Amino acid sequence: MSASASRPSRIRSLSVSLAGAVGVVAAVVAGATIWLMLTDPITVAEAIDTGEVGPLVQELADVLYDAFVGLIKYL
Repeated sequence: MSASASRPSRIRSLSVSLAGAVGVVAAVVAGATIWLMLTDPITVAEAIDTGEVGPLVQELADVLYDAFVGLIKYL
């Protein structure tokens, strides 16, 4: 009976952890997008105008990679 009592607790804990991880990823991507809008507005405007998100995604990946490398160097 104790195994069935702890199962909902594990599921609840897993769902809270998953929601937290999704929230952190969304916040990082939103912050990087805002940073990209401030530092490279031409790429963002062109992506919005043409509807092609490939260059925007590439620039966003570059921003996130540079931030990650900078964080690793700092540590």
